[in-house]
Amino acid sequence: MAIAIKLDDLLHDRRMTLTELADRIGMALANLSILKTGKARAIRFSTLDAICEALSCQPGDILRFEPEHAERERPAAASKRSATDERPAPTRRVSIRRRMSAGVDRDA
Repeated sequence: MAIAIKLDDLLHDRRMTLTELADRIGMALANLSILKTGKARAIRFSTLDAICEALSCQPGDILRFEPEHAERERPAAASKRSATDERPAPTRRVSIRRRMSAGVDRDA
């Protein structure tokens, strides 16, 4: 993901544990842990607001955009897409149906 979470750095600078932050903002420790490790796919503005208020910081202090990481992921995704875009060869069942609808019987 191109967005990096710097929550661990902020907690270290403020000498605060993740458990303490969870208690201050009223969020489950497991959910904050997912956010801290970068495994979260989204964050609510209300959560970001509560974290910023508890840590006395700005959203930019928590979130960072890393374009070089995004560029590394793009070529792999493009190659996967091109491999799946190819049409599969028609199956024998399709060709039998075509012959039957045309009134052609090869076996006779």
